[in-house]
Amino acid sequence: MKIEHFLYDYLISTGMAENTAKYLNMFALLAVLILIAFLIDYIIRKIIVEFFTRISATTKTNFDDLLVKNQAPRNIAHIVPLFVALELIPIVFVDFEYFENLIKKGLQAFTILLILWIVRSLLNTLKDYFKTLPRLKDKPIDSYIQVFMIFAWVLGLLSAFAIITGIEFIKFITTIGAASAVIILVFKDTILGFVASIQVSVNDMVRIGDWITFEKYGADGDVTEINLSTVKVQNFDKTITTIPTYALISDSFKNWRGMENSGGRRMKRALNIKLDSIHYLSKDEVDTLKNIHSISAYLESRQSDIDAFNTNHNINKELLLNGRNLTNIGVFRKYIETYIETHSGTNKEMMIMVRQLAPGTQGIPLEIYAFSSDKRWQNYEYIMADIFDHVIAAVPYFNLEIFELPSNSSFIDSKK
Repeated sequence: MKIEHFLYDYLISTGMAENTAKYLNMFALLAVLILIAFLIDYIIRKIIVEFFTRISATTKTNFDDLLVKNQAPRNIAHIVPLFVALELIPIVFVDFEYFENLIKKGLQAFTILLILWIVRSLLNTLKDYFKTLPRLKDKPIDSYIQVFMIFAWVLGLLSAFAIITGIEFIKFITTIGAASAVIILVFKDTILGFVASIQVSVNDMVRIGDWITFEKYGADGDVTEINLSTVKVQNFDKTITTIPTYALISDSFKNWRGMENSGGRRMKRALNIKLDSIHYLSKDEVDTLKNIHSISAYLESRQSDIDAFNTNHNINKELLLNGRNLTNIGVFRKYIETYIETHSGTNKEMMIMVRQLAPGTQGIPLEIYAFSSDKRWQNYEYIMADIFDHVIAAVPYFNLEIFELPSNSSFIDSKK
C-alpha cells in the first residue's frame, strides 16, 4: 500500500465512488502538506532567528544586528519548507497531473520571489552597514542598491512569468527586447536617476549630510538621503523637500560644504551712510577722535604724515579742501577694520576688509567682509549681530549718519 493512496484505498473499501475518493485523498494530503510546511517553517525560523540574535549579542560588529533588523534570517528560513513542499507535491497530486504541474510552477515562481526577498534583505543590510563606515556614509549607496534591485526584480519577474507560461527564458527575453523602446520610456526617470547618481558620486557633487540650497525646489537644509530617483533634504524648519536626482546635474544649486570645511563662515553686510554727513575732519575733530583708543596711534601717525606733506608743498590750509586731509568716513572705515581684527569671534587668518561700494540713491554702502571663526548658524548670527551692534552704535561718534527711509514718526517730528 502506497502512502499517497492510504486514504484513497480506505475510502474505496467503504464503497465510495472512485472519483470522489481521489479528490478527498488529494485534499487530505494537501492539508497535511500545508501543516507540515507551516510547522517546519515555524521551527526553522525560530532556530535561525534565535541563532542570529544570540550571535549578534556576542559580537562587536553590528553587521549581524543589521541582518536581524532587515529580517534576512527570517527570509532564509522560508527556503527549507519551500523545498519540502516541492518534494512532496508529486505525492499530494499523484492522481492529478495537471494540478501537480500548475502548483509546481507556482512554487518555482515563488522560489524566485523568495530569492529576491533574501537578496533585498542582504542588500539593505549592506546599505545600513556601509552608512556606519566613515568613508562610505556620505555616498549614495541607496542609488546603486536600487539599480541592482530593479534589474534583479525585472529578471526575476520575467523568469517567473516564463516558468508559468512555459516559454523558454531566452525566447521570452528576445520578445521583450522588441519592446525595449516602451521599456525605456517607462523607466526614463529611473535611467536618468541612475546616470545622475553615478555623476553625483564620481564628481563628488553632493554627499549625505551636506548643506545645500536649491532655490528652484525651495530646498535649504541638510541632505538626508540620496536615492535612485530622489534626493531628500531636511530644511532648517524641519520640513522635507524632495528633489529629482537628475536635477542635481541639470540645474544649478549651492553646496555649502566648502564653507563648512574652511576655517570660517563669511560675513558680508553693508551700512548705508548718508552722503551729506561725510566731510573733511578739522584739527579739533581729529584731536577728539584720538581719544578712541583703537585708532589713536593710527591718527597720530596719519596726521603727522599729512601735516608733513602739506608743509613741504606749501599747501594753504585755510581751506580744508586744499592738500591732503582725513575724512570722517575714512577714519570710521579704519576703526571698523581695527575693531573686527581684534574681535574674538572673527578668523584672523582669513580675509578682513571694510570697503566702499558705489554710491546710490540710499547713500554710500560701507561693506564689512570678514569670516566668523565659529561656523555654527546660531553662533555665526550672534557674532555678526554683535559686530554690527557695535558698529551701528559707533556711527554718531564720527559725525556720520545712517541712511534710512522716512517713517511716520519722521513726518510727525517735522511738524513739531
